[in-house]
Amino acid sequence: MVSRELRVAAASPPIRVGEVAANLAASRSALTEAVDAGAQLIVLPELATSGYVFRDRGEARAAALTADDPRWSDLSTVLPEGVVAVVGFAEDGGDRLFTSAAVLTRTGIIGGYRKAHLWGEEARFFARGDAAGAVVATPIGRLGVALCYDNEFPEVPRRLALAGAEILALPVNWPRVPRPTGERPPETIQAMAAARSSRLATVIADRHGEERGVEWTGGTAIVDDDGWIAAAGVVAGDGIVVETLTLRHPDDKALPPYNDLFGDRRPELYR
Repeated sequence: MVSRELRVAAASPPIRVGEVAANLAASRSALTEAVDAGAQLIVLPELATSGYVFRDRGEARAAALTADDPRWSDLSTVLPEGVVAVVGFAEDGGDRLFTSAAVLTRTGIIGGYRKAHLWGEEARFFARGDAAGAVVATPIGRLGVALCYDNEFPEVPRRLALAGAEILALPVNWPRVPRPTGERPPETIQAMAAARSSRLATVIADRHGEERGVEWTGGTAIVDDDGWIAAAGVVAGDGIVVETLTLRHPDDKALPPYNDLFGDRRPELYR
């Protein structure tokens, strides 16, 4: 089975809660920078257009966008043909709000995903989505999409890999948690393990700095399909992380000379 190369980018632009116009402008700048670096897949953080730490549901609703909002076109127009971006946003779903991800190309939104697993106080503002991740057919291949806490459930990345995802886009907002000196963030470790167990390269775009007293992990990273960190961001500072990944064919889960990650599964024993 033939492998291929894909140049990917994870961006962490400055995001200010409730300031949609400024956040869209910052997202546009980040996409432009990633395009200039040759990226074919670009991932921005969860709730990149709205910010995260809302005071109340009214503030969350005021910062929400519909999937057909004309302002999306300002982001799409900076994407050349064949380039895909995944942008986290607060989605106005009518009577409900969702923390969602938009899959964008030059023609506009071609797919989306509503987060299924809500963390902490997110349930004050958002409804849960009804799917455990999504696989979207895109110009760069079959793209898996999940959001933040979704990836802490091993079933989600595994489900996406089984459905033929070739790479996972993972917008996140990871609040910093205590960890032993010298250790990676636990969320990063989980993402590395999930990538390794399903041969599913993962592009993680996290926040940095702090918002209304919440300190972010700064966990922006690109994980290859062996589960290793191919490139990582820094805790402070804006900008992008770019890397060229070699992706195996999505049906190639072989562990030579004797094993296969999917062929060796015994799901009848996992009930």
